[in-house]
Amino acid sequence: MVSITEWQKIGVGTASFGAFFILLGVLLYFDTVLLAFGNLLFLTGLSLIIGLRRTFFFFFQRHKLKGTSFFLGGVAVVLLRWPLLGMCLETYGFFSLFKGFFPVAFGFLGNAFNIPFLSALFQRLQGTSSMV
Repeated sequence: MVSITEWQKIGVGTASFGAFFILLGVLLYFDTVLLAFGNLLFLTGLSLIIGLRRTFFFFFQRHKLKGTSFFLGGVAVVLLRWPLLGMCLETYGFFSLFKGFFPVAFGFLGNAFNIPFLSALFQRLQGTSSMV
């Protein structure tokens, strides 16, 4: 069993609040303040969950530099009060950074929920590039 430290628990809460503020900012017609606050909370929460060194190494791997530049550039553009362009850049960067994780997540969801239609959909979305 994996033990979770207090800092990681705080990080989960911070990242969750960050995702909530980003969602709320998008729902309220790309409110710049909510999006900027959500971005900062999400990145802070990620750093608290996996640590500063691992966060740095995750974002600055050679094959992830394009996704990192789009994601962090999108954060900077949101902070400069261009929320629509910034969120588009962030979204592309997010999918570029986490594209290796999506097949694993879809495989887990397909196995976790034994609902016939959803299970078949998640199995098809999983594809053949699963790491499991």
